[in-house]
Order: sequence, then structure tokens, then C-alpha cells
Amino acid sequence: MQPLVFFQSGESGMIQKVSGADETRRFLAGLGFVEGASISVISELSGNLIVNVKDSRVAINREMARHIMVQPGAVANAGVSAAEA
Repeated sequence: MQPLVFFQSGESGMIQKVSGADETRRFLAGLGFVEGASISVISELSGNLIVNVKDSRVAINREMARHIMVQPGAVANAGVSAAEA
């Protein structure tokens, strides 16, 4: 598990935890950054990201991205175990 800020373009995973103050967590949740959501990075420039989350494309700065902990390569709600894939 690592902060979203370390992800590069093309990488994806599943959100495991959103940290920060209550206001920060509510703001991020409103954008779709919630535990269990799949996320993929569309582009990255100096830590600022454009990501796909919950069927939406969202731009997020590095300060917000460091609050989002992601399990690389994990896929939410796939319904298929790694052994079956």
C-alpha cells in the first residue's frame, strides 16, 4: 500500500484508506475517493494527477493525493480471485 502521489501514468489499484482532517476526507469522498474504489492514473506531472475513479476523470494535486492510500494492482469488486484470473 502506498500514497497515490507515488503512482505513475498507467498504474492502477484499489483505495485502501483516505487520511487527513474530517474536512479533507469529506471533500475527497465527494469526488469519489472512498475505500474500496478502483482508481487508475491517466496522467502525472510533478505529483499532480489526473485519475479515473468511480467512472469519472478527476484532477487532484499532490497535497490531496498524499492522503489517499492505494493497493497497487488491486481491482475492486472484480468477482474473480487472482488464482482464477
